[in-house]
Amino acid sequence: MTTFVLIHGAGDVGWYWHLLEAELRKRGHDVVAPDLPCDDDSAGLKEYTDTVVEAIGERTDLVVVGQSFGAFTAPLVADRLPVDVLVLLAGMVPAPGENPGDWWDNTGYGTAAADAAERDGGLTGNDDPFVSFYHDVPRALAEEAMSKERAQSQTPMGTPWPLAQWPSVTTKFLLCSEDRFFPPDFFRRVAKERLDVTPDEIASSHCVALAHPEKLADILEGYTAGR
Repeated sequence: MTTFVLIHGAGDVGWYWHLLEAELRKRGHDVVAPDLPCDDDSAGLKEYTDTVVEAIGERTDLVVVGQSFGAFTAPLVADRLPVDVLVLLAGMVPAPGENPGDWWDNTGYGTAAADAAERDGGLTGNDDPFVSFYHDVPRALAEEAMSKERAQSQTPMGTPWPLAQWPSVTTKFLLCSEDRFFPPDFFRRVAKERLDVTPDEIASSHCVALAHPEKLADILEGYTAGR
């Protein structure tokens, strides 16, 4: 049995993972999917990491998955606990000492998103979240997800990422090839530049755990093979 530790993105909640959690549990695995204190202005990346570590408790055989902004927390968990596999799911790959708030300019996100929007007629970065984030998520489920969103504190955005180097753990990058928030070509470049890995890909919007939980479970379960 594997324990999948699922870390949500900015302004989100652990509920985001509920369909994937059910699928993984059906396959005999354990799941930890805590709510990060993202709406708490007193909490930074240390508190985010503490929240996840406390939720894990004494569990072992860990696969840690960080989606989007959760990728700033996931490696910090892997630095503190024995982790078998670290997965960045459409994840913002941090660099040592980098403030999360500076990540966008440092990676050239603005130019990449503008170029993608020009190519796809304005779908990338569209102001309508049903176009830019939830285009392959059933409407009622997308509306429920949006109703659970929380404010994202800016406190962690100005705090340097504390690790001097990437943790010594098998690391996978999984991008969403139909992502209209983080363009696929952008993440292919960032993953190569910052992790020296070629990403795996899943045909999905940014909100893959809601759109395609079974396919996502297949891929994550595959990462545990041969450990």
